Amino acid sequence: MVEASPHHYLIALGSNRRHHRLGSPRQVLDAALLALESDGIDVLAIAPVIETPPIGPSRRRYANGAAIIATPLLPDALLALLKRIEARFGRRRGRRWSARTLDLDIILWSGGSWYSPAPPLIVPHPAYRTRDFVLRPAATIAPNWRDPLTGLSVAQLCHRAARG
Repeated sequence: MVEASPHHYLIALGSNRRHHRLGSPRQVLDAALLALESDGIDVLAIAPVIETPPIGPSRRRYANGAAIIATPLLPDALLALLKRIEARFGRRRGRRWSARTLDLDIILWSGGSWYSPAPPLIVPHPAYRTRDFVLRPAATIAPNWRDPLTGLSVAQLCHRAARG
């Protein structure tokens, strides 16, 4: 479903698998931002990419970033678009936390919180508050964006995650 006025989203980007045409995980993230734009998404801000160790069974380091985007799409429609982009980049559904060419997650949106059961989507992202690899890039472009459930800013959450 599409509404007339644009919504703002904070999305997280991650990659830890080289793409056969695009190159390194950092290059995959750059290409993903271009793919968003080519699909009609306005990319308003891009965080510097950081490298982080993997969570789970993967042994490859991740390139992680964040972006603020604007689109008239509601969260469920944006999620469908993000999943299509991931698939175009070779993302295969399978083991949780396995190596992946591209991972795109909705972290926050300007409408507050959102829940839809199918496909499952919870905004704010349920685990982002403790994930340094999400919060560090996000804090560089959205330090004052407040979590609608806790009232804490991204910068405050980042500080807590770094201590924790």
